[in-house]
Order: sequence, then C-alpha cells, then structure tokens
Amino acid sequence: MAAVTFRAQDEKKISTPNVPTNDKRHLTEDEISLLKANGNRNADPTWQNIFVPVEDNTFDASLIVDCEISGFLVIGRLVPATLQFHDLMLNTGLYHSYLEDVVVGDDVVVRNVAYLTNYHLASRIMLFNIQEMSCTNHSKFGNGVLKEGEPESNRIWIGVCNENDARAILPFELMIPADAFLWSRYRDDEELLKKFVRMTEYGFSKKRNTFGIVEDDAVIKNCTLLKDVKVGKNAYIKGAFKLKNATLLSSPEEPTQIGEGVELVNGIVGYGSRIFYQAVAVRFVIGRNCQLKYGARLLNSVLGDNSTVSCCEILNNLIFPFHEQHHNSSFLIASTVCGQSNVASGATIGSNHNSRSPDGEMFAGRGFWPGLCSDFKHNSRFASFVLVAKGSYQHELNVTYPFALVASNGANQPVSIIPGYWFMYNMYAIARNKSKFQKRDKRKVKVQHIETDPFAPDTMQEVIFALQRITELTGRYLQAHGDEKAVAATNAEDLYLVAKEFLQQNPDAQFILEDSRCQKKFGALIYKPVRGCQEYVKILKYFAVSSLIDYCSLRHIAMLSQAELERIEQMPLYTSWVNVGGQVMPEEKVDELLSLIKTEAIYNWEQVHAFYEETYALYPTYKTTYAIYILERLYAKPIFDFTKEVYEDILSDVSAIGDEMYKSAFFSREKDYSDYFRSITFRNEAEQRAVIGSIDHNEFLKELKPQTDTFRAKMKKLFAELC
Repeated sequence: MAAVTFRAQDEKKISTPNVPTNDKRHLTEDEISLLKANGNRNADPTWQNIFVPVEDNTFDASLIVDCEISGFLVIGRLVPATLQFHDLMLNTGLYHSYLEDVVVGDDVVVRNVAYLTNYHLASRIMLFNIQEMSCTNHSKFGNGVLKEGEPESNRIWIGVCNENDARAILPFELMIPADAFLWSRYRDDEELLKKFVRMTEYGFSKKRNTFGIVEDDAVIKNCTLLKDVKVGKNAYIKGAFKLKNATLLSSPEEPTQIGEGVELVNGIVGYGSRIFYQAVAVRFVIGRNCQLKYGARLLNSVLGDNSTVSCCEILNNLIFPFHEQHHNSSFLIASTVCGQSNVASGATIGSNHNSRSPDGEMFAGRGFWPGLCSDFKHNSRFASFVLVAKGSYQHELNVTYPFALVASNGANQPVSIIPGYWFMYNMYAIARNKSKFQKRDKRKVKVQHIETDPFAPDTMQEVIFALQRITELTGRYLQAHGDEKAVAATNAEDLYLVAKEFLQQNPDAQFILEDSRCQKKFGALIYKPVRGCQEYVKILKYFAVSSLIDYCSLRHIAMLSQAELERIEQMPLYTSWVNVGGQVMPEEKVDELLSLIKTEAIYNWEQVHAFYEETYALYPTYKTTYAIYILERLYAKPIFDFTKEVYEDILSDVSAIGDEMYKSAFFSREKDYSDYFRSITFRNEAEQRAVIGSIDHNEFLKELKPQTDTFRAKMKKLFAELC
C-alpha cells in the first residue's frame, strides 16, 4: 500500500535556492491584503515567500485569485492583458491554482492548475485546466543521465534493434538516428561504448536541483499529468493524458504539438513533431517533423526525421528518416530500417525468432517496401529499395539485390527475385524518389544531411555486389549446363571471366539462376538475370556521369579535361560506404570518427555532429572519385586509357537511361489514368478527370522533363574535350 507521511505546517521552510530574485521585491501590506481578499491562501503567514517586480506599474495583485501558495513564488510582469491562441482567449494572471516553488515570467496565464510545483515558466505562457504539473529535483527530462547518489539501475536505456537490449542506447536531447546507429552497431568495442556514455553525460549537471521548464509562448491546456517535462518555445499541448520524464523540443519556426489522450514517458520529442489521438511512446527519441497518431505505439525505439506512424506498433526499432507506417494491423519489431521506407497494412516483422530467446532482428536498407500482409522471420536482411510482394515468408531472408522484387512461392519453396525490378517496371517511383522526399523535408534546421537520391554510393556499392553475384551464379549455371568455356575453366577467376563475357555477348539470353544465400533452406530463384545486369550497368554509368556533372558544376566548368582528371586522381578514393542514419559516408570516415571518439579528440555529441557536417562538405568530392572508380571498373582500364569509343559508349547508355527514365516514368504514371479498370467507378471521363486529375497536371512529370533536357545538354559537353 502507498504510505502517507504527515508533516506539521511549521516544518515547511521557505527557501529560494537558484531562484531568480534579482530586481524583485516582497509584497506590500496593501498587496497582501488584496491577495487575501481575493481568496488566496499562503503556507507562509508572513507572505514573504512571494517576489514581484521592482518596477512601478508592473505588478497587479488583483490578477491573483483563489490560489494556494506554498514554498516560493516569483512573478514577472503581471498587468491586465489578454493572451490568445486559436480560439482560446484568457486574461493574464494566476487563478484557482495550487502553486509551490514556481517562477512565473512576464504576461502569463495560470488558470485551474490543481497542482503546479517546482516549475519555471517563461513569458506569455498559457496553462489552463491541468490536474498536475510537477517536477522532481532529480529529473532528467528523458535524457539517459544520472543525478548524484542515483544507482546505475535508474538510468533510462532504449533497447533499439534487438529485444534483448544488447544494442541498447541512452537517449539524449541532441540525438539523431546517426548517433543511435553508431551506438547500436559497433557493439564489439567496449571502450567505444563507455565513451558514448561519457559523451551523453557531458554538460549535464549531476546536482539534485532540477526544476521543470516551460519556454516562451507555450500553451498547455486540458491535460491530466505533466511530470518532469521540459517544454520548448511555442509548443502546443492539448488534452494530453500523461507526459512524464520527457523533453518536448519546439521553436517558433518548428512548433511541436501534442494532442488528445497522448502518453509520452521517458523520451525526447523533436522539433516540429505532431503527436495526436491516443498515441503512446515509451523510452523513445522522435526526430524532427514526425507524426505519431491514431493510437500508434512507439516503444524502445528511435524514429528518424520526417516520419509518420499511424495506428500501429513499433517496438525495439531504429528507424532512419522518411519512414511511413500506417493502418491498424501493422507492426514492426526489433529492426533497423534505413529510411525512405513504407510498411504496408498487415506487414508483420519479427513475428517469430530463430532461437529460443528474443534476440532476432532485421536490417533493411533504404527504400524498404513490404507488401500488404507480409510477414518475415528473424533474422533477415534486405538491400536498398527492395519491394517485397504480399506473402508469408517462413524462413530467414538475405536479399542482396538492390532495386529488386521479392515474391513468395509458398511454404518450403524458393523465393523469386527479379534484380533491378524498379527500372524495368516502375521507373516513375524511382525517378520521383529524390524530389518526393526533398519536398517532404520540412525541417527548418537540418542537423544532418539526408541522402534521398536512389543513385548514391551506398546503393551503387550494392549494385556492384549484385553484379558480381549474378556473374558468379551464371558461371555455375553455364558449367552445370555443359558450356564448353565454362567447363574448361580451371579456377573461379577464369569461370567468372567466362560468365562475364557470356552476359555481355548474349543480351537476350533467358534463364533462371539459383541463389542459396537468399533464403534459409530453400534459397531463391533469380529471374531475368541478364536483363537485371543490363539495368545495373546502366545505372552505374548514370550515377558516374551524374556525379561528374555535379563535380563540374561545383568547379564552375562545363567539361572535364585531362588536367581535371589528374586533379581528381589526387583526391582520396573511398570504395566502401555506410548509411549512417540517412547520411551516406565512406566507411573509412566512420572508422576515423570512432577513433577520434575513443582518443577523446571528440568528446561530446555536438562535435560528432560537426564531424558529420565536415564529411558532408566533402561528399561531392568523394562521389567524384568513386564515379571514376566505377567507370574504370566497368571498362577494366584506367580512365586515362579511355578512347573516344569508350566515352561514346558511356554517353550512349546514359543518354538512353536518361530518356528512358522520363519515358518510363511517364508511361508508369499514365497507366493510373488510362487503365480501363481505373474508369469503371466513374459516370464519364469528365467525372474521372475531376476526381483524379490528368497526367498533364502531374507536377513531378512537369518538373522531370526540363530536368531531363538539362541533364542531356550537360552530359553532351562533359566528355567533349576528352573525346
């Protein structure tokens, strides 16, 4: 049972530690009399616990009515005025509230707050109809730190990526998914993990003198409980049920909103986020410009910027920016999802495990898109931009082919995979990807630069691996089917060259490969491998040319020259890439960062974020050298040995894919307007056009056409001097 301790009234001592009483005075006798006449009560019979402004005409005692005061009360300017937010209009003052150890800024409304204790309110705050708003002296506001005398067991951890907490991280106010990624992935380095804890504690006071904070222009109304909560500027909280041990980051440019029935416990809410309609989050970090609504549950998870979660559950997850998850039946358990993802209704990830303990997990690259009612078994891994068709996948998957379609063939059967599927059948989605997410990025402050282009070093790295894998499997296929050259090959390297030559010389060949690595027990069937290789080679060239065009733009030159190639050759080359919370970085730079952290050359998270920024500043340079590397790899010779014919071949393929990108995007989208079954619910064509519009009004296609023309013009100039 709960224990209640009685304390004599005179045991309560009035003290004002760390309270801003400069330029303040005690009340006059007339002011005390007016306060008493207005029904106010005070635990201090002398009323010396109240401090008001020294300046004349800045304090009107008549604006404090029917309040019970205990501890100290420090009041800023309090004169007759009206504050309004939307339809809520209230007169400034303190009314019908219990106030204990409270600092009130200028022009504040506190009305019907049944219990307000240990809070500092800034200016133009509106508090209306709140049952309890309190702060303990050891509050951390959702940060994973400890106060003096607290045991380690009091520390709040977030068990991301895995249910057994072996990848757990500490939340902190500045955390972004990149920080969580580093902390959760590099678990084999104990020294590094200790540094992460020290960095999180850096700058936090361990003294037990914490008070709650509500910053300027915040509005809080009709709420049940706020305990140990820090509320940022211009935040709007209405009808929340329970907010406890949390920081709500907010600013005039990126105001945060918390709505009806919401419960937030032990976590951080990012700037500009909106959480409504019975959503629940426990042990969490929510990024900038996120939405959590309609009963969504976010537990032990980090949700990246510009993400939306509705009606569903996310448990033990690290999710990079631009994640979409809707519909009541969806849920996602123990995963790392690298953003630009969409989890459809009924998609169940982590429904069962491959061991007797809850230690399974999934890792999905950028652009992960499982179909309706798909379910997966831990452990599984997916390359970037993998589309998984509706189905129940009974065994662990390891899909290493980016931009692929995966389909189930039923229980105890190989899965089917089409490499490069998006380029063959849905170019509209890929072509639109970059601009779509850039438009959805509503962050006013971009702490980290998020890569939204499908053609980036991380995906090109996967494409190179997929090409190698298809070539290896083709060699085995040719051997098994008695191809003379393949049979005559005496080692794996010779067989690889035979297969590569076959794929180049037989562009129309039709066969199916088997890849045992893609699914446990039953493997996968790789359909259209030759076509997939062709698409992969095209996009490698497209990425390379696009990166070189960007380089020329940065250098303010129209074309490459021999001197420019020599200049590029002197730049550092990185061939291994990591998606770090949405930012694509060379793996060597990640290793450099971790080394700097371990030596304490970098000792706080602000410096880590500065490192991200410095790395991003050189990203175009890194892409340029990687582009040259890819071209040299494709043509098996140094770029200085490229002939006119090689450059013409590059331009031919890239020109074709540029044109194809627009045409395929156009025809992919046109089907949404011209398909017969799209018209069957409309009375006539005019009604259909009024409801779904026409392709002529598609904003993306209208933008893509001039972009394609501009790209083609720049591409023609790019190698002009070298040819």
